[in-house]
Amino acid sequence: MPRAKPSLENAEARSSGYHNIGQAAEATGVTAKMIRHYESLGLLSRVERTLSNYRIYTERDLHILRFIRRGRGLGFSMKEIEALLGLWQNSRRRSAEVRRLAAQHVEELDARIAEMQGMRDTLVHLIDACHGDHRPDCPILEDLGGPR
Repeated sequence: MPRAKPSLENAEARSSGYHNIGQAAEATGVTAKMIRHYESLGLLSRVERTLSNYRIYTERDLHILRFIRRGRGLGFSMKEIEALLGLWQNSRRRSAEVRRLAAQHVEELDARIAEMQGMRDTLVHLIDACHGDHRPDCPILEDLGGPR
């Protein structure tokens, strides 16, 4: 679908298959605030506007928003999503680059998981050491307070 002509009225845009920001948000699960943010970052190309200055979105725009939402759901950073989006939109891309980015992300996730497991183990140890009774002594608070 080609970009809308700025001369369209709101009703004409809707009847031509375009979506306003509320409809785009509902259709993609991305809030209107985030849609505007993604547009400001350049992840979503500048969208056309009606004569009343309302943003209007094509089906392609909605597809891109779903791609971004799925990437965020998998924990990719905005920079990584920008790179993946560029590869996704490039029909001459090399899948090796996509694979490299995904594998690098898995390594980062593994490091974060290990860090969180370490935090969990420390907390379990501190909970086990705490009597949890009427005494004021608490190894958890002592650990958080650090050396004096």
